[in-house]
Amino acid sequence: MDWQKFLQRESGIHELSPEQTETLLSALLSPEKAPLNQAKLQVKLSTSDDNVKKRLGEIYKKFSNSFPELASQQGAGKLRTLHTKLKQKYYQPSQPVVATQASNSSPYPEEFISLIEEKIKTFCGRRFVFETFQQFITENPCGYFTIIGDAGMGKSSIVAKYVSEHKSPCYFNILVERRNRPELFLKSIGQQLIDRYQLPNSEDADLPTLLAKVAEKLTLGERLVIAIDALDEVEQEAGENLLHLPTTLPDRVYFLLTRRPYHLGKKRLSVSPGVPVNELDLRDNKYVNSNQDDIKEYIRFVLNTDSDYKDRLRNWIQTRSISDTTFVEELASKSENNFMYLRYVFPAIAKGDYNDLSLKQLPDGLQEYYQNHWVRMGMEAKPGQLMEIVLYILLEMGTPIPCEMIAGISEVDECDVAQVLDEWVEYLKKQQVDGEICYTIYHASFLDFLKAKREMDAKRKIFKAVNQQIAEYLEKGMA
Repeated sequence: MDWQKFLQRESGIHELSPEQTETLLSALLSPEKAPLNQAKLQVKLSTSDDNVKKRLGEIYKKFSNSFPELASQQGAGKLRTLHTKLKQKYYQPSQPVVATQASNSSPYPEEFISLIEEKIKTFCGRRFVFETFQQFITENPCGYFTIIGDAGMGKSSIVAKYVSEHKSPCYFNILVERRNRPELFLKSIGQQLIDRYQLPNSEDADLPTLLAKVAEKLTLGERLVIAIDALDEVEQEAGENLLHLPTTLPDRVYFLLTRRPYHLGKKRLSVSPGVPVNELDLRDNKYVNSNQDDIKEYIRFVLNTDSDYKDRLRNWIQTRSISDTTFVEELASKSENNFMYLRYVFPAIAKGDYNDLSLKQLPDGLQEYYQNHWVRMGMEAKPGQLMEIVLYILLEMGTPIPCEMIAGISEVDECDVAQVLDEWVEYLKKQQVDGEICYTIYHASFLDFLKAKREMDAKRKIFKAVNQQIAEYLEKGMA
């Protein structure tokens, strides 16, 4: 066997992409420096140090034994020549796969651009998640990998970060925007695959057919990873596979999924025997320390780097003579490993909402934070006020609606509604729909909190009144 075929075979055995093979080849060009390159190789190969050493070690050992004259420093020149020939012969596809997207356009769907950019803006940590997933796709020919975690643990951010770095096809199920139906998912993913891999005459093809076509176009070592966020928010009839995902997968096709926990009786994703499946539960005890480390890294990032909050946070802790270490440790503990808690607490501290509290008096956990804010806004003292009515209208409607519509339902002045929306702005998502600014509840955890309030006080007149007002408003519109 000549050395070109040797390297081609070894690349296939180790499932290396052309780029990864070129990286290893660069190390072989200067064999005496190979150990010094392992840190860089770790980054470029997107795998653990142990895997890098193992792959590099195995290939270099076989290479040295099989081609001793090339492994020597004197053989480097000849090796470079063969390297060029190898690259031309084996790693330049005769018909390169080029996406039809314009070079200056986004690699992911327009409807998810702002979400992805927001999620990755202050992203920190989660290396253990990416390493575990990388190990899964390295060890399995295809499969489904699911990240499980409670609301606010950063699942959407993990997907956004992966998609931004790997430019993977993606879909984010968003309950409050009604972007959570199988037909919307299939249309979006289908179009992404058709555009990215140039699949002519495939508009009517189903997802399994599209995946099979893509698998045929994948070059040596290349994989297709499709990322889907928030399976728990999918709205779909019972009895069908979730999002109509395939029960079988072609080789080198993987799905990266996220969802909140569910009871075993509510499992909605089925696969055929033999299809690799794995789960990473962020709540698992073995990840406690990793979660805490990531939370602390995020707190330090905001405290030292975030231009929006760092100065006011520092002023808050300095007036209380709190050290940075104490602040990081105490807040990490209070967060209960929930990033959404920090997303709310940082601006609350910066705004002065907690100027009357010490560090130890800050709320413990996300639900206590919501309840604390509920009380501070006077919701318990004055039930039935406009503020509460507006929130319950948003909860009951469940879709983005404009300020004008909220004012019409509640039969009050639009300016009064706008003031309420401004006071709860951090809990709401503003977006343009048909040229109008519309509002929805921002996060599923706050949605759950409001629903719990409704369930605890199911007999209160406010709920009946809100639903009656909504019904009357809609009837007027239809008339």
